[in-house]
Amino acid sequence: MKNILFVASECVPFIKTGGLADVAGALPKSLDKNKYDVRVVLPDYACIPEKYRNEFQYVHHFYMDLGKLGDVYVGIMTCQLDGITYYFIDNQHYFSDPKPYGDIHWDIEKFCYFSKAALAILPVVGFHPDVIHCHDWQTGVLPVMLHTVFKSNPFFHNIRTIMTIHNLKFQGVWDIETMKLYTNLPDDVFITGRMEFKKDANMLKGGLVYADRITTVSDTYAWEIQLPYYGEGLDGLLYAKRNTLSGIVNGIDYDIYNPETDPKIVSNYTAKTVTAGKKKNKMELQKELGLPVDPDVMMIGMITRLTDQKGFDLVEWVIGRLLQSHIQLVVLGTGDDKYENLFRHLEWSHKDKVSSSIYFNDERAHKIYASSDAILMPSRFEPCGLTQLIALRYGTVPIVRETGGLKDTVEPYNEFAQTGTGFSFANYNADEMLASIFYAEQVYYDNRKAWDDMVLRGMAKDFSWNSSAKKYEALYDSL
Repeated sequence: MKNILFVASECVPFIKTGGLADVAGALPKSLDKNKYDVRVVLPDYACIPEKYRNEFQYVHHFYMDLGKLGDVYVGIMTCQLDGITYYFIDNQHYFSDPKPYGDIHWDIEKFCYFSKAALAILPVVGFHPDVIHCHDWQTGVLPVMLHTVFKSNPFFHNIRTIMTIHNLKFQGVWDIETMKLYTNLPDDVFITGRMEFKKDANMLKGGLVYADRITTVSDTYAWEIQLPYYGEGLDGLLYAKRNTLSGIVNGIDYDIYNPETDPKIVSNYTAKTVTAGKKKNKMELQKELGLPVDPDVMMIGMITRLTDQKGFDLVEWVIGRLLQSHIQLVVLGTGDDKYENLFRHLEWSHKDKVSSSIYFNDERAHKIYASSDAILMPSRFEPCGLTQLIALRYGTVPIVRETGGLKDTVEPYNEFAQTGTGFSFANYNADEMLASIFYAEQVYYDNRKAWDDMVLRGMAKDFSWNSSAKKYEALYDSL
């Protein structure tokens, strides 16, 4: 039996702001229970729903020194779900906010505490991991502490660490003096080849330097982040550590995202009944959103954060020309004010073509996956992307930019060989994106057989956690 400990700042179903939570929730369940004892450590946020909090049981509490801030309280709560043991680090001072993240300075202190506490509870709960799997910058100082502050304690010997990058843009950077105050890490940690970053301290960089292995969430992204354009200032380090860096594409939970059984959609369907099923869902969604009810119009969905990273500057550039074509555009998400306001305005000025839901609602998301003919993802960069995987599962054709996980999971349509599962464009360019959308429209309206075949090829793909979990198992075994 190998002992694996996941340490993450969020995890489905307890708390979620992004794709990291899906991975931390689904991957432990997908690993072979006969070979691995997998446990997960999370912060005990006050915003975890009551129905889960009511199941928590008190384990123990103690006081731990937090750098030069003195002794702080560490409570340990636990619960079991789907055969996985979860531990929650309880401290109301740090985790009583209504949201898991807020002010970056406060978040840095909070996650320095969380990373140290995640190690400190292990002797208390009697769990000695062979591998600690750390996720994103919030857990970046954990491998550093393991090799410095905890080094003298024999309990912590022979523990290997993996650092997974879900999004390199977020790194946890603050000044060195403050970082020393919160961590009490030795001076030699804050030098150029280690945690020092442009005269500041960088939590993610610390994790990348000290971890035994680095993974990220797709093969292409693992290659891209070694280049200056995508590397966010860490490309040199990642290139130097390329022999310990690998990409494993995320999966999606095939129980939650299944058009055959999904309780959140109006009409369930399979690959055999996808055409009729989509039409029924589309007409109901059109009624719900106040769009003209027309089962034959091409509906394009966007379920995403409204930010530049997701390609909204491209959409803004060509939106006038896009809306002259015969489509309906359905948008769901929140983000930058300028894009939120743009889509509110577009809904007001193009009532017959645009629906903008400027909030996030999981039920509405499922309905858009089931109703849309295509999903648009023109991202500037995309470590993995789950939206296109869910879209394929629901028979919705992705239109994507060839970057990161989008490039790895969407095969471009080839009209001569009749292959492919979606449409793609290579350069971050609005006209190139528009040409791809128009090409998709042309196939949808003028060559419906080819479109329907593409839908079936997409639905036949397997992006469940099964294959990805096996790659993680191989990685754990190699350590």
